[in-house]
Amino acid sequence: MRRGFSAAHDRSYSQFEQVLSDPTGVFALGFLRVNSTMLDLAVVHLPSSFPLWRAIPDRPAQWSAPASLSFNGDLVLTDPAANKVLWSAGAAAGAGGDRVVLLNTSNLQIQSGGGGGDGGSSPGIVWQSFDAPSETIVQGQNLTSAAALYTSDRRFSMRMGTSYFGLYIEPPASSSGGGGVAAAMYWKHTALQAKAAIVDGGGPTYARVEPDGYLAMYQKEGPPADIISFDTFNHGVRALRRMTLEADGNLRAYYWDSTGSRWVLDYTAITDPCGLPSTCGAYAVCVPPSGRCACLANATDGSGCAAANVGGGDGLCGRTGGEVGGLYWEVRRQRVEPANKEFLPFEHSPSAADCEVRCARNCSCWGAVYSNGTGYCYLMDYPAQMMVAADERKVGYFKVRSLEEAAAASGGGRAAGVKAALLAVGVTVLVAAAAFGAYRVWKRRCRTAVDARRQVVADDEGLSPGPYKNLGSFSSVELSSSFRR
Repeated sequence: MRRGFSAAHDRSYSQFEQVLSDPTGVFALGFLRVNSTMLDLAVVHLPSSFPLWRAIPDRPAQWSAPASLSFNGDLVLTDPAANKVLWSAGAAAGAGGDRVVLLNTSNLQIQSGGGGGDGGSSPGIVWQSFDAPSETIVQGQNLTSAAALYTSDRRFSMRMGTSYFGLYIEPPASSSGGGGVAAAMYWKHTALQAKAAIVDGGGPTYARVEPDGYLAMYQKEGPPADIISFDTFNHGVRALRRMTLEADGNLRAYYWDSTGSRWVLDYTAITDPCGLPSTCGAYAVCVPPSGRCACLANATDGSGCAAANVGGGDGLCGRTGGEVGGLYWEVRRQRVEPANKEFLPFEHSPSAADCEVRCARNCSCWGAVYSNGTGYCYLMDYPAQMMVAADERKVGYFKVRSLEEAAAASGGGRAAGVKAALLAVGVTVLVAAAAFGAYRVWKRRCRTAVDARRQVVADDEGLSPGPYKNLGSFSSVELSSSFRR
């Protein structure tokens, strides 16, 4: 694909529209239909139709909408009808590439300089998909600390650390900047460094799926600092391998069985269902080993154990105590603890009550669990997740947002302004109604007094008003008489 290339999306395709192929015909770049309505740019493994790389635009296009892929130094996906860029590789205009190439490893590259089949020097790599993975890495692809794997909904991620890699719960995208809610680790693998040591200042570490059936961690080429063996490790299975962070938050490895035309599961990072944040969701308790779920609080919203997983907003410093209209409800539960407690910050606390107060006064704290056995107070800066059943020594305190308050937080100041305006209107109406009612009472009393006066005057002039009792009570007569004077 050379400069000046452009291809418009053909909406008659049902699933995948190929634009560029690798030399072997196994991989292809093209327009991918990711669900019933959305479009994405992807590198697909053609025998399985599995996307090994996806662009995942911040503003995805509708499958039914026009879309165009063009290359003029940078690879760009646009919506011509709306005149907006949906995604670009990010190659600088001044240092853009001369061509786009899809290699037989599934690596999509923007290249510049020599090569390109003209017998020249080796090409320079301006950009490559191997440096910007989505949820999958394939064998031979390095995952460095400069990148991360994300599930397509960006709920979970895999990241490299100095001597480890971990799986994380990502803060909600609806929060502005995450609203101060940090990514929470729920699984970690640390390098054993048996064959090679990781040296401070020796460069970043990286992970790579190897053809022999394992994931290796390196700081430099040579013996790995650590390996995670797959089921087929050293079994002589030669096939395309991939490792994918899947929608449930689990990390799994597969190899392609060309005979059976299927991806064969070869490794699963988390085998305990209670170790996955997706098993029970927010504000729930997982009971091992079955993975049965129960709610922290008795009430539910019909779709889970509490409100949507919304962070940010105005923080958690509003009214409490379970009152309707407050920013959150307080829930206390015994016999629970975080499944990922080893990755949580903790403080030494003399009692469960003291632990609770530390969280209650902290605007960024969503929950705290106290252990009577150790005196540790575990603090959570994200909505309670991955809680598991524990013994009687564990006591939990949690802040739970209602659906209305979660919606208000995600709506920001505009929702708060609307509520304030409605409240002001309501108060004004009530005050006006009360004033009008008081006026009506005063007016009625005045009319009664005037009518009584007229009755007495008519009587004095010899007009017969009827029986005396029609003048009303004695007090009325007295009032009328005094008014008459």
